[in-house]
Amino acid sequence: MARLYHVPLSPFCRKVRLSLAEKKIEVELVEERYWEKDADFLRRNPAAKVPVLRLDGILMAESAAICEYIEETRPDPSLMPKKATERLEVRRLVSWFDDKFHHEVTSKLLYERVNKKMTGEGYPDSTNVKSGAKAIKYHIDYMSWLLDHRRWLAGDNMTLADFAAAAHLSSLDYISDVDWNRSAVVKDWYAKIKSRPAFRSILADQVPGYRPPSHYADLDF
Repeated sequence: MARLYHVPLSPFCRKVRLSLAEKKIEVELVEERYWEKDADFLRRNPAAKVPVLRLDGILMAESAAICEYIEETRPDPSLMPKKATERLEVRRLVSWFDDKFHHEVTSKLLYERVNKKMTGEGYPDSTNVKSGAKAIKYHIDYMSWLLDHRRWLAGDNMTLADFAAAAHLSSLDYISDVDWNRSAVVKDWYAKIKSRPAFRSILADQVPGYRPPSHYADLDF
């Protein structure tokens, strides 16, 4: 069985978990306190970051590389389009969420509210929290614009771009930092994606000291 070293609310870990689950790859989840830089974990990934996945006898790190490997070795069901231009758009949006959204929103909300407490780095910085709360509105509006023109974020079919976005938003939803009333089309998209069997383990996550809102695991909101 595959083994994933992860942190439950990490959007990068969640993206890998969704990819594995969508392709029905059984995986053992091992929570890793990566910030403690345990010697065994550093041997798995000298960068001291999660996710780290052991699959096919290979130890791999970095969520983008992991998801690409999963896609190349388990192409069915596909999370990447066949056309090069369409794959380009998927990769652009994955980068949007894992870089821009992460920098402007996830790191300002999730990391301030949760990660600092978990790692013993102190209290949330209110300036960062306000910045993240403001920035997420812009990103939801952008998603709304995309979904007004497409069935899914990158086109007519669900792709890794949708999983990347859902990984970040589900982590923020766990701490009640997503205003689903801002966009009906984004709310409908998220309801669709969190109803997939691949999302079940994500919705079952429980983080000690943090209780998710009542709608978190409700497939109908």
